[in-house]
Amino acid sequence: AAAMAGSALSRVPDVQIDGDGVFKYVLVRVRGAGAPAKDVVRGHSWAEYHADLFERTAEELARHGLSCECLGGGRLSHRPQERKIHVYGYSVGFGRADHAVTTEKLKAEYPDYEITWADEGY
Repeated sequence: AAAMAGSALSRVPDVQIDGDGVFKYVLVRVRGAGAPAKDVVRGHSWAEYHADLFERTAEELARHGLSCECLGGGRLSHRPQERKIHVYGYSVGFGRADHAVTTEKLKAEYPDYEITWADEGY
């Protein structure tokens, strides 16, 4: 079961965010049965609330037998023309995500981008 959970976990993309604009994001810790946990970033402009992002993510993961918890949220400003992403803000419901962790995940996904973060702002 742990091997299956591990392979399901390995298929979960570390980062799924919209290609352009300013939108909310959540940092989610994903777990499989007996497998190590992994943190993933999800950010989309369709989400009115951070909870919308988390609930959609949790539903998708549950279909693969994975559970998750929300570690916090914030906002992303994604400017692909300038190759820049800025991470900031917080979630009223979930609290502030560790933007440093989010930034590392984004840097791995967008190695040619300038990625910055700040605890200020909403």
